[in-house]
Amino acid sequence: MNGRAARKRRVLGAVGVVAAAAATLAVLRPELLLSRIPGAWDGGKSDAKTASHSTPTPMAPETARPSGAPGSTEGVATPGRPFAGSPAEQYADGAAGIVLPEARAAGTMSQEQVAEGLKLAKDFLVAANLDPAVIRGERPAAALALLDPYQEDLVTRTGTALGKPDRDHDPVTLFSRFDGKKVRMVGETVKTRGRITFAEHKDGSVGIRADVTFVYPLTKNEQGSRAVERTIVRRVLDTDLLDPERFRVTPGRLTVRSYDVDIANSACGVHDGFLHPAFDKGRPAGRAHSGPAVDPYDRSQDLDTGRGEGCGTVTRT
Repeated sequence: MNGRAARKRRVLGAVGVVAAAAATLAVLRPELLLSRIPGAWDGGKSDAKTASHSTPTPMAPETARPSGAPGSTEGVATPGRPFAGSPAEQYADGAAGIVLPEARAAGTMSQEQVAEGLKLAKDFLVAANLDPAVIRGERPAAALALLDPYQEDLVTRTGTALGKPDRDHDPVTLFSRFDGKKVRMVGETVKTRGRITFAEHKDGSVGIRADVTFVYPLTKNEQGSRAVERTIVRRVLDTDLLDPERFRVTPGRLTVRSYDVDIANSACGVHDGFLHPAFDKGRPAGRAHSGPAVDPYDRSQDLDTGRGEGCGTVTRT
């Protein structure tokens, strides 16, 4: 049995945000077709027993504006301080900002199995969002190698997205990729803030949720360019640890339940496989804005709370 959850997409532009959700389910062993796929992640309300050590609580909102006297350049991003005026200046660097909980036995999974699942989720996020080659637009080979080939729908969709991107097959829903011919990173540091949690489902399987914000400082790939802008990508990735006696899974590979993303400062309605940040001389091409203004640093709400389709504006980058 192979399927995926309904897709949804929200776009917030100018400085724009793209949000999309997609999911695939594990392949059941044919002789156990009556076995139940675990229910979707719901924060522990209906189908999951969430242990106190792994309860996924939202991080505090970050809405304070940078201080400074009128005309001050304290909050202006520069090549020397690309995160100036942003909460990301206090974030961790790279993989250090993706915090893992202490692994413990849960459901039918041992402590070692839970630890492996947590590490796999983090490894995928690192390979998909922090690999310099991926960021400059190359194929995310290391991240692809972590996907379970039994999830044929996900593997096929991802391959289509990388080869022939369009609105329904856009690799930026899983990978942070920029067009290296147009923009480049300022320095080598991506700032990160987030965590990974896990919860036991009623049937004994274990769900793992990663909720991480990545902040990329960018400039135009032009000689002498000093304009610095940031693109903010918040990703929620839900994966499952499944009993190999009931499910067809590959050891050491990731079983993805769903993925969701908000991308701040990227063109609305552009689906060429890359993120397209706006710089101070104008907005990126794309659809006109119609949605509400959003603060991309506010992590107080789940990505699936009160979201619809549209193209809006972010309040800052």
